[in-house]
Amino acid sequence: MDKKLFEFLQKKGYVYQTTDEAAVKKLCNGKPMTLYCGIDPTADSLHIGHCFPLIILRHFQNAGHRIIILLGGATAMIGDPSGKREMRKMVSQDFITSNLDSIKKIIGKFLNLGGENPITFVNNYDWFKNLNYVEFMREIGVHFNVNKMLATEAYSSRLNEGGLTFFEMGYMLMQAYDFVYLNKKYGCSMQIGGSDQWANILAGVELGRKLAHQEGKSEQNFQAMTCPLLLNSEGNKMGKTEKGAVWVLKEKTSPFEFYQYFYNQNDADVERFLKILSDLSVDEVSEIMKGDIRDAKHRMAFEVTKLIHGEADAKEAQDTAKNLFSSKTNLNDLSNMPEIEIDAQTLKKGFKILDAFLIANLAGSKSEVRRVAAQGGLSLNNEKIIDPEKLLSEKDFNNKVAILKKGKKTFVKLIFK
Repeated sequence: MDKKLFEFLQKKGYVYQTTDEAAVKKLCNGKPMTLYCGIDPTADSLHIGHCFPLIILRHFQNAGHRIIILLGGATAMIGDPSGKREMRKMVSQDFITSNLDSIKKIIGKFLNLGGENPITFVNNYDWFKNLNYVEFMREIGVHFNVNKMLATEAYSSRLNEGGLTFFEMGYMLMQAYDFVYLNKKYGCSMQIGGSDQWANILAGVELGRKLAHQEGKSEQNFQAMTCPLLLNSEGNKMGKTEKGAVWVLKEKTSPFEFYQYFYNQNDADVERFLKILSDLSVDEVSEIMKGDIRDAKHRMAFEVTKLIHGEADAKEAQDTAKNLFSSKTNLNDLSNMPEIEIDAQTLKKGFKILDAFLIANLAGSKSEVRRVAAQGGLSLNNEKIIDPEKLLSEKDFNNKVAILKKGKKTFVKLIFK
């Protein structure tokens, strides 16, 4: 990485908002600085949308900048109200603590945990657990204007729903204080995050500058940059499906499911995702996009899967996907496909093909199965289903495996036990 890190980030489409573009550019392109990104460990995994800032932070680390990952053990106990129509479910400290190791391992997919410039993990529970409430409100709360807070999207949407609590309003104060704390202890001068966090991030910048002004220190030591939200061409957040989140942890979303999720994205999204979710240069992406769009989609799905799961898993997922699109499916080469199990007792009771599509979550109702089958959109072992009411039998399983298919791109492996 050369000294034009900021220009590189802009060219890749990573820069969305900055507190002061000239100051942020100077920090990015200058001598090594310390910056941080916060993650609330409210689950044992992250989905791809959560990981976008981590992809960007890797470029900062490669350029020699020092990275702090703040794991929000305290803020997770409140929950960010941004984008929520109702208060998040309250979680226990034990639940949060149990997620930390898993989150750290996932972060290791993107950032170097060791070597000459390893990242630093901190947990804001460590400094919030002993804070005196009255002192905190006198020193920090006094700098927050409630009218200004309620005008932010993070709180206004919850307020319009009639359910905003004082408990939730504390989230912004806590996240803002994080920046102040890290600045004092580690000399941290910049925060990055998703654009949906802009109000919270900006609160930290403004708080830091106010306190610095009181102490006669430089207010320029508090800067911030956000990346755009990871949206598709239809404006929907990436990482969500009808079945739930597309998790980074392979035990929750297999590499094949991950690969298929990205391959199934709209053609209009391929170039952008290749640019922002891979290590390919902008020029390389342009060359790929000159070819067949199907090849570009396979390349995009491969690059994103490689970024998350490594080249071996990405290659296996790609080979599996391409085999499924061929006229002859090799049932011994589908180990990476999502699967469900069915036993002999279930078949003896009478188990319809229709039921198999329901338990595989390939349809939401029996009427949907019948409708899609009538349109020629369902198949069993590459043969179109004419009668979804037909009972499954052991003869439908090849080496105890049957392949359910909906449309051209959705597959589930049915295993006979």
